[in-house]
Amino acid sequence: MDTSGVKILIVDDEEDILEILQYNLTKAGYIVYTASDGREAIKKAKKVLPDIILLDVMMPHIDGIQACEDIRQIPELEHCIIAFLTARGEDYSEIAGLQAGADDYITKPIRPKVLIARLHTLLKRRQIHSQTNTSSKTIEFDSIRIDEEKHMVYFKDRELNLPNKEFKLLLLLATKPERVFTRDEIYTNVWGTDIVVGDRTIDVHIRKLREKLDEEYIDTIKGIGYTFIKRQ
Repeated sequence: MDTSGVKILIVDDEEDILEILQYNLTKAGYIVYTASDGREAIKKAKKVLPDIILLDVMMPHIDGIQACEDIRQIPELEHCIIAFLTARGEDYSEIAGLQAGADDYITKPIRPKVLIARLHTLLKRRQIHSQTNTSSKTIEFDSIRIDEEKHMVYFKDRELNLPNKEFKLLLLLATKPERVFTRDEIYTNVWGTDIVVGDRTIDVHIRKLREKLDEEYIDTIKGIGYTFIKRQ
């Protein structure tokens, strides 16, 4: 894959890791920027508008989770790929990262060639998504309206700013109301086949959506998956 011109921001408070990643990603054709903490990452992301951000979790001033949430609120970075690259391998850290709006969660140590392959996959997936979603699409039922192009959800006259994965999950279910989506289908469509997530990831995202939608619209089909119910 041609990565010439693709901008990537690496955020880590360990200088040796920044140097190794910068060397390998520059060699792979990326335009590389670096930051050593979450506060600097947000400032630099606004300035250079990277295509990809690699974030560590544990950092001074602002940690990676909070930085990810803040970056996801910047309109110019709506389509930026955010992936955590961290030594924190616990399920709760991974879930927190995905809830914050990350597209992937990668644990250290990882070989540079494997990391580059993961990044290529994320870029390819974004490219395919942009090619197949060029026109505006709005889904509306009773008290809920989902604007795919603006990446916004309106519920009972309230504007909901959903994290990336929550929005994708709601959009998937609402696109085909009354259809039961299995857990495997949801994993594939929302997280992708190349990304491994914890068993409880879907359940956590569903719970968060239900809280924001007053327990309406999403039903559990025991032993199978979830479905979007039209409340008309």
